[in-house]
Amino acid sequence: MRMPNLAVKRVDRLVAIAVLSSVGLTWLTIVGFDAFRIFIGELNDVGTNQYTLTKAITYVLLTVPRRCYEMFSYSALIGGLLGLGGLAGSGELTALRAAGLSKFRICASVVLALTTLTVLVMVIGETIGPYGEQKAQALQLAAKSKDVALAKGGTLWARDGDTVINAKRGHARGGSVELSGVRVFEFDAEGRLTSLALADRALHAAGTWTLHDVRRTNFNSDSATSTTRAEEHWESGLDPALLSLSIVQAQYMTLRDLSRNIFYLERNKQDASTFRQAYWERLFYPVSVLALAFCAVPFAFGTLRSGGLAKRLFIGMVLALCFYFAQRAIVNMGAVYGVHPAVANLIPPTLLAVLAFAYFRRHA
Repeated sequence: MRMPNLAVKRVDRLVAIAVLSSVGLTWLTIVGFDAFRIFIGELNDVGTNQYTLTKAITYVLLTVPRRCYEMFSYSALIGGLLGLGGLAGSGELTALRAAGLSKFRICASVVLALTTLTVLVMVIGETIGPYGEQKAQALQLAAKSKDVALAKGGTLWARDGDTVINAKRGHARGGSVELSGVRVFEFDAEGRLTSLALADRALHAAGTWTLHDVRRTNFNSDSATSTTRAEEHWESGLDPALLSLSIVQAQYMTLRDLSRNIFYLERNKQDASTFRQAYWERLFYPVSVLALAFCAVPFAFGTLRSGGLAKRLFIGMVLALCFYFAQRAIVNMGAVYGVHPAVANLIPPTLLAVLAFAYFRRHA
């Protein structure tokens, strides 16, 4: 009775080594190429203010954990195809089948191996990934602009002539930039505070800034007057393109930060769809990874058995691209037609798993 248990453990170890080694090599290659591509783009900005080559390299290195998180799902698919293809090409999968192991048992070994790695990637995506991205943006912003800086905790400080602006958080949506929890300090030529404006938010759209829910206090030599307005035009030279560098995109935030932003926006009756969509996409990330990994298994028992490395890479890249575009299309259509983001994000991996299972039963 002990021999079968020992055999099962050896199968898991054999499959895990083959798959994880291929996934790791593929992962390293994809992330390396992506980081190098970004580095080449950053070279164009070297020399802008205090943005040096060293800071450009540091910026790219700080974003590597986030890139590792983003590229893992496609690395798992392509690496899984390469690893299982190697086992199929050497006849080891055939030997395992001849030893009495079912195709689903081998599939379980693949999923088990990748589940362990997926948990590690999820931890990266919730810790050093967002942390590194925030540090990278703060470094880039401070080097490219001497008048804009990020304080500890992510609050924004900017200077526009004799005006100092502080914002608790910011959001970038398409061509517009929105700052929340805004304070505007205006000083005279001698450095005395002449006005303080507290606004719930500041929106830059169509080339102009607008303050919403504003309470402005003007200070005179011996008195102060306060006024409240629902909306006020704001003459400011703040560059929204530069400010967007200080804003962490929704897809790079942790689940906790996304939840906090959703609560804040809904409480203030604002649109939280961007953050809600990113929240559910991140929550279903492990499901997408394992669905892609499961998709690779049927090919190992059929197509990959007679194919070389080039064929496996081609199949992997085609499947990865098809899944990426299908997922984007379904999620975006869900947003247009009012489908809950949880359902929209669950449809692509479920559909992929069903198609892989059908192919599995027919060809394997």
